Parts: sequence; structure tokens; C-alpha cells
Amino acid sequence: MYMAQLFSLLKQLIPKSFLNIVRPPYHYALAYLADVRYKHPSREITVIGITGTKGKSTVTEILTRILETEGHTVASLSTIQFKIADKIERNLFKMTMPGRFFVQRFLRRAVMAGCTHAIIEITSEGAKQYRHQFLELDALVFTNLTPEHIESHGSFEKYKQAKLAIAKRVATSTKRPRFLVANVDDEHGTAFLNFDVENVLPYSLKDLSLYSLHKDSVSLVFGDVTIRVPLIGLFNVYNILAAITLARSFGISFTTIDKALRTLPPVAGRVEHFTTSKDAAKHITAVVDYAHTPDSLEKLYQSFPDTYKVCVLGNTGGGRDSWKRPEMGAIAERYCDQIILTNEDPYDENPRLIVEQMAKGIQNKEKLEIIMDRRQAIATAFAEAPENAYVLISGKGTDPYIMGPHGTKTVWSDAEVVKEELANLTDQSH
Repeated sequence: MYMAQLFSLLKQLIPKSFLNIVRPPYHYALAYLADVRYKHPSREITVIGITGTKGKSTVTEILTRILETEGHTVASLSTIQFKIADKIERNLFKMTMPGRFFVQRFLRRAVMAGCTHAIIEITSEGAKQYRHQFLELDALVFTNLTPEHIESHGSFEKYKQAKLAIAKRVATSTKRPRFLVANVDDEHGTAFLNFDVENVLPYSLKDLSLYSLHKDSVSLVFGDVTIRVPLIGLFNVYNILAAITLARSFGISFTTIDKALRTLPPVAGRVEHFTTSKDAAKHITAVVDYAHTPDSLEKLYQSFPDTYKVCVLGNTGGGRDSWKRPEMGAIAERYCDQIILTNEDPYDENPRLIVEQMAKGIQNKEKLEIIMDRRQAIATAFAEAPENAYVLISGKGTDPYIMGPHGTKTVWSDAEVVKEELANLTDQSH
């Protein structure tokens, strides 16, 4: 905590104009030194980058599963976890892509463990700080682009350019062959394919003969081949299609893909389901999801039509993207039967003011409760939810902390709290 306060103080003392000048060469130098320190590990392994506003972690998990079923040994670095072969560590950094030395060390460990492939989520913030530099990428998958981190980047166009810098890194990679995979149903998708590489691979729902959304799964039909996956929602059809597009270009058969995905385990913190036990007084389903942008929140809610929805949400990240707060409140009002606004990651902002800005987007105040204690908000949602209702808890997913002022953090897990409060609900029924 002392170091965080020290860095915060230094940032206040040093003129911003000077910081803007020295940051780029500083970050670039660190990226170079990290690559040299760990002896260029990305040259010794197939490296696949995943970028986009949403879906990165899910695509990483799906692609990892396919590659492993094909017989490869895989490392993956994501918002959720760090995986090297069979060794898995939870990502506790509160950032998707940790510092350059961490990434290069991760790749060196993957090489030493005998991994053939490494899958890395690459964010716009990571690209802005040159964390993608000196990564010799074989492939990049682009999922989608919607407004996020606008205040950090300065504009949506600068946010987009940070993402495109990752595609450019593939084009300048020494690897051969190189692959660019992009969702062309997204209006920005074709821009990620406009680079000189050997394999340019657009994907679209038009690639499918048919797709179906089921209560507990989705089905994708490629000609006479049907792949059924135990994930829900149209957004996951896109995530699956992204992973399959790259896998097929790697020569992996539909038979292997089907074998890999028909028993795909739930992706932690991504539409992750929990239910009350059989002896509970009522049956409810809780869903924990990372949705933290207006678009992702709306797609989450749309995945549960014709159900009574109690929605628990805050607004990810005090000090950033304040424009979205009333919009997310309005989306909750449009789709949810009950709304509980709560604390999420206020950082140095007043958490109550963040929630009140969200509440301005909600016209029907009868739907609304404000409960600042996140555990109490979840417990109240369970207590008030009627029989067979869905309680949708969004914003944090697998985030390990609630971030407070001056770099303070409180250990947290939406999933663990949900399990505990569901158990309490069962206990109270006895």
C-alpha cells in the first residue's frame, strides 16, 4: 500500500506534459529489456494473441481446450488465470496483461515446461504501454470493439488504434505463416484484416448454415457438421466461431473440435451459473458475469428472455468511463424486473456518487434499491427473488479485489459470496 501511495504522489508532483513525453520510450525500453532478459521466448513457441473489447477470456479458454484435445501442450495468460500445461494460478493482478517482465517470464516458463502454444489476451492498455512489443506473434484473434477505456485513451479512435497496433505487430512478426482472424460482423473487424500476412481469416454468422440458442447451450452448424457447446447466448456463438476459425486454419478437424467442446467446462466469471440446492425453500439461479460495458450488459440480459430477473450491478472502475453510468442504469431498467445498485470498484471516487449517477438512468424508481455493501446486495437479491427467478450479478466476474482509495483493496470473489449466500438461503429454509 505504501508503494502505491508513493507512486500516486509522484504522479501528482511530476507535470503531466513531461510524463506524456517520457512514458512511450520508458515503456518501450522495458519491453526490450524484458525480452532480452528472458532470451526471446516468443521465438520458441507458437504465440496467439486475443484482443477485443469483450470475449477475450472465453475465446482463450475455448481455444486452449481445442488445442489440448488435438494433443498440444498449452499455456494461457488471461484475465481469469495463468496456465502453463497443467499448472494453473488465479490472476490476482487486477489487470488482464501484467507487466512486460511478467509476460516474458511467463513465456520462458511455458517453453521450459514443453508448451507448444501460448495464448495471450492483449489489451488496449497493454498495447498503449508497449507490452505487445517484442512478442513474436503467430496469430491474432479480434472479437469486437465497443467503447471502453475512452478517458484513458483520450478518444474511441485512439482506443481502436491501440488495438490495431496489435494486428500490426503480427504483420511485423518474424514468424511464418502468420494468421489474422477477425469478426467482420463487427463494423471495425475488416480493419484488423488490412495487413500483409499469409492468412487473412474473416468470420461471420454467415459462415454458419444455422445456429441455435438453447437454455443451457448453443449449437453451430457448419454444412453437415453440428457443434453443440454448453455455453449460452449469441455472444458465445461468436466466441466459439472465433476459436473454431483459427483452429480450422491450423488444420484441426471438426471431429476434434466437437470432442473438445461438447464437454467444455464453465468459464469462470463468464455467465457462470449457480443454483440453490434441492432442499432450499425456493429455486433460484444466480449468474456471475464480467459484463462491465453497456453493450456487454445488454447482451447478458438478452440471454435470459422470458425470465424474472433480479439484477445486481455497479460500475466498473471509479475515475474512468463515467459516461456509461446512466446508460447502464437505463439498460438495467429495460431488461430487469428488480434492480439493486451496489459498490464495485470505486478507487478514489465516492462510491455512493457513482451509484447515484447510475440511478439517474433509471426512471422507474420502484424497481430500484441501492445497497452499497456488495455482499448484502447479493443476499438481498436472493431473499427477494421469487421462485425460479434469475439473479444476474455483473461487473466483476473473477476480479479478486474490490478496489478502494489510495490503492487499497479488499479481497473479493463474486462466485464465493454467491455460493455462501445461496447456502445461507438453504440453511434458513430448515
